[in-house]
Amino acid sequence: MRTSIALFTRDLRVHDNPVLHAASAADRCIPLFVVDDAIISSAFFNANRASFLTDSLTDLDAALRDRGGRLVVRRGNPVDEVARVVREHDVTEIHVAADVSRYARRREEALRELAADLHVHDSSINAVPPLSLTPSGGGDHFAVFTPYFRKWETVHRRGVLPPPRRLTVPELGGDVPELRHGTPSPDLAEGGETVGRKMMTSWMHTGVADYADVHDALADDATSHLSPHLHFGTVSVTELLNGVGTATEGAQAYTRQLAWRDFHHQVLAARPQSATRDYRTRHDRWRHSEHDLAAWRDGRTGYPIVDAAMRQLAREGWMHNRARLIAASFLCKTLYLDWRLGAQHFIDLLVDCDLANNQMNWQWVAGTGTDTRPNRVHNPLAQAARYDADGRYVKRYLPELAQVDARHVHEPWKLPEAERDALDYPPPVVDLAEAADRFAAARGLRRHR
Repeated sequence: MRTSIALFTRDLRVHDNPVLHAASAADRCIPLFVVDDAIISSAFFNANRASFLTDSLTDLDAALRDRGGRLVVRRGNPVDEVARVVREHDVTEIHVAADVSRYARRREEALRELAADLHVHDSSINAVPPLSLTPSGGGDHFAVFTPYFRKWETVHRRGVLPPPRRLTVPELGGDVPELRHGTPSPDLAEGGETVGRKMMTSWMHTGVADYADVHDALADDATSHLSPHLHFGTVSVTELLNGVGTATEGAQAYTRQLAWRDFHHQVLAARPQSATRDYRTRHDRWRHSEHDLAAWRDGRTGYPIVDAAMRQLAREGWMHNRARLIAASFLCKTLYLDWRLGAQHFIDLLVDCDLANNQMNWQWVAGTGTDTRPNRVHNPLAQAARYDADGRYVKRYLPELAQVDARHVHEPWKLPEAERDALDYPPPVVDLAEAADRFAAARGLRRHR
């Protein structure tokens, strides 16, 4: 009798899951998730991800029960817990998704030592595995996105796999726990494949067509909001790409954004030290200012577009992509504070925080990463005028400015003194012109006024 383990990692779904699809062909299948103590005790695990993970595991368990099975959840070292299940139930094969992180590779090596055949399937994280594409001129990875994307587009993607109809799971303990890790954001989105698939279907049918035109409009919030589901694997990036297609300009623009995820994964896979060190150093001598850092974290910089972004992060555990660029540029280039401080704050709160995308996006904005224009600055006033002209995004997250007219909502310091003094809102923490001069001097640039 064949008995398999489907070891779930970041693929918490039953649809289009290569691991579960293969493991369910055995006579008996044990769907197993191990709450990894090394991960949940790390600085990378936060209250928002704990809540979303609990939702996702609960939903996965329900989907497996609908098919005659259940999710078995253990806690501890994943290899030790898998080994225990292998011994107790005469497991003959183990199925797991590929991953390129050093931690995952060590886990895979240890699993190969167990008394069961190990089958490593296509990554559930990426459409194209991180180390599978290399430049034709040599090198272990692409350092610039555009040539990577041209090659990425040519890769043949597998078809979408159906969920198993029925599962036979042996009797064994291990129910889904409620993972508590502090207090989550008050407006945190719900996790789980059921929610994710509804969002994905709606996005394919009604959202993505206009993506190219409206994705940067902050108040419209017209993005897919699927990034947490992609991070936890409650939706399949392969199914998403296949469903979106490339027939519209919006679909093409959205596909390009999904390719950026794979691009950052291949950069970090090739240069793992870039998680904490500059990918391309600019020899920055970053400022140290607890006051300015606290103002940025708390959404009290005096620049409403920046503060709205930071308040959205605190309230929802998520932030609009354009807002992420604005907030990150303000920290690194306007306040000239170390990008690692901002990256850690995002790690502390973002539900969709993926190490590769978080760190490499921060480095891109800081000019220490793969950006071919490392000294560009996202001026918060220019960004506000372009992407939140009427101030609706700012007013949504800064109630103290809700009654300020659109002419002044992005520059409340220009209000008459009596009106300005009545607001519970701080003056700007820095003058933009002075900040630009400081950044230019730090990077050895000429400033043209």
